Amino acid sequence: MVRKSNYIGELVAYIKKNLKKGYTSESLKWALVNQGHSKNEVEKALNQVDAELANEAPVLHTKPVIAYEVIEPKGVIVKKKSWWKKVFRQ
Repeated sequence: MVRKSNYIGELVAYIKKNLKKGYTSESLKWALVNQGHSKNEVEKALNQVDAELANEAPVLHTKPVIAYEVIEPKGVIVKKKSWWKKVFRQ
């Protein structure tokens, strides 16, 4: 079978387009193999897509800071039962 010179490039474009639609790379891989494409060529295209998408991803230089704050209602007194009273229902 004769392949075009930009065959892998066309597979890469197809995979990128369908990844943006929400398909998984595994489902695209097997769909292309079932359509008659070579498993090795599909895997090469998937590796190229992964490399290109990794280069496009933003690099985070700082860790996000997560702040926790406990907010209690004002003017409300909450009477708590002891642990033993909860267990024995007194």
